[in-house]
Amino acid sequence: MANTEQTVVIESIDQEGRGIAHHEGKVIFIEGALPGERVTYAPYRSKPSFEMAQATSIANHSFMRVQPKCIHFGVCGGCAMQHLDSGAQVAVKQRILEENLARIGKVEPETILSPMHGSYWGYRQRARISVRHVVKKGRTLVGFHEKRSSFVADLSRCEIMPPKISALITPLSELIDWLSIRERLPQIEIACGDNVDVLVLRTMEALSPADETALRNFADAHDIQFWLQTKGPETAVPFHPLDAPPLSYSLPEFAVEMPFAPTEFTQVNHQLNRVMVHRALRLLDPQAHENIADFFCGLGNFTLPIARSGAQVLGIEGSAALVKRALQGAEHNGLSANTRFMDMNLFEMNEEALAKLGRFDKWLVDPPRDGAIELIKAITPETAPQRIVYVSCNPSTLARDAEVLVHVKGYAMKAAGVMNMFPQTAHVESIAIFQKTAGGRS
Repeated sequence: MANTEQTVVIESIDQEGRGIAHHEGKVIFIEGALPGERVTYAPYRSKPSFEMAQATSIANHSFMRVQPKCIHFGVCGGCAMQHLDSGAQVAVKQRILEENLARIGKVEPETILSPMHGSYWGYRQRARISVRHVVKKGRTLVGFHEKRSSFVADLSRCEIMPPKISALITPLSELIDWLSIRERLPQIEIACGDNVDVLVLRTMEALSPADETALRNFADAHDIQFWLQTKGPETAVPFHPLDAPPLSYSLPEFAVEMPFAPTEFTQVNHQLNRVMVHRALRLLDPQAHENIADFFCGLGNFTLPIARSGAQVLGIEGSAALVKRALQGAEHNGLSANTRFMDMNLFEMNEEALAKLGRFDKWLVDPPRDGAIELIKAITPETAPQRIVYVSCNPSTLARDAEVLVHVKGYAMKAAGVMNMFPQTAHVESIAIFQKTAGGRS
């Protein structure tokens, strides 16, 4: 493929934050370009119907363009939208949600919910970063991968991580560079809680006594706790200090404290998680006399706040380890009496299995990116709840599931909107509410 440059006018922006244009019958996706800009670009991947490209020069800057805050933007693959005004990022994500609902689901919400905002910087409480000793550089790199590359970006800081964690990137690099197992330590998982910040080191060889001393000194000097993980996530154990406070986050509005292990799934943005749970509960409107199901419940992020209303709640999750954690969380918060949890593969749901769970007044559904299509397809007139609040991390699978709910199962899409859970990135998180219509089919 000849790497010839062309010039186009950007028409819109896609789900990955790339500018979209057309040239000679092809759709061109251009990194670093914004709508309205006249851009010269260089392709790096070409197919018969589309090209992927990088902007090489911009003739007229969009009014939405801003100076990226991070000096590593454009090289590091952790962010895709720092060149776009933060408010405009939310508007783009809202448009992406609406376009997916219309194009894929052929549905339109009766109401567009106001977007949910949080901090645009320093919000990322969870992250998995790579570690690699680079002989040519003579040192160890710690950070996200470079864009479109398996190489580790050479970072000195990260603007989307909490300032304390960002400030540790260079000291961590220097620490690991000194360790005897620097070639056998490929990854660090970061988990920040209300009372402790944990760094899980993926160690593929045993630490030497000198390594152990260095880690203890580092943890004490920087007020963090190290965990060690030798194999899978279940092997992660505390290393130092052993008397650190338990890792947890809180939902003060519901008087809920959520203990969790650093390798367990939690939302990366604790501030916006509180906003999300507040809105989900307002839309669900749980009542003390109701029976409610929380599908894909994880460690109980929605289950326990729902239970605080007095409703009876069944949380269902595919991971037995998370179900165990959810049970512990319910006991920790004094909510065992009106919560039940079970592990079940919800991607293999069918009408018979759903019927065995019993009748529920309302559902809360919070699936991973694959969505909840088998669960939605399993709804019958006997099992159909009156209300479903659907929390989504993928607008295309939400739209697919919404099509079945609205056009097959007899629901109305009452409202939908986005939440900016991952500012500066292209991730689109959203929430929608579906209400059973009078005489609707299942």
